[in-house]
Amino acid sequence: MAANGAAAGVDNTHRRKFDLEEYAEKARERERKEEEGARKSKSKGPPVQRKPLKHRDYEVDLESRLGKTQVVTPIAPLSQQAGYFCSVCECVVKDSANYLDHINGKKHQRALGMSMRVERASLEQVQSRFEKLKKQKTDMPFTEQDLDERILKLQQEEEERKRQRREKKKEKKKEKVDEEEIEIDPDVAAMMGFGGFGSSKK
Repeated sequence: MAANGAAAGVDNTHRRKFDLEEYAEKARERERKEEEGARKSKSKGPPVQRKPLKHRDYEVDLESRLGKTQVVTPIAPLSQQAGYFCSVCECVVKDSANYLDHINGKKHQRALGMSMRVERASLEQVQSRFEKLKKQKTDMPFTEQDLDERILKLQQEEEERKRQRREKKKEKKKEKVDEEEIEIDPDVAAMMGFGGFGSSKK
């Protein structure tokens, strides 16, 4: 063992010397590769110009499958699995809040070819929009009679729905009773001493 505590057979009496030219050459080589990579990425083509965001021209359907039961299997295609299916991005989102976040998000808008920037409106566009909205407002004057008619129409629609539900319930009940009735031979029933197995109530 060495006297000063160093391991035997190791030369540690001088500082390590670096070959500066070797490392300078490596640095130049790395810079050359980076420049070539930058040139290759630029030569792929001009950057994609995306359209600015625009107003959605369709109604988002969130309530069509509300309250319905569905058998979910792992081998079903994505469009038939539980949740909301986005046909643009081909993904399934589990609830309506996340679905709205998805269709308003960056990934979905990019798939539609839009950037997340809104087109800047000019003064003339804003003024023309206000004029258009004013005309719509004056074209359709609002009166209390219109309100009463709308309320009456809504009440009639609600009553019609309730009536249809009652009829459906009656039909189901009738079908159930018909299924439960067992046809009995009257001679056998008379021999046994009773008119039927069912109750007299209908």
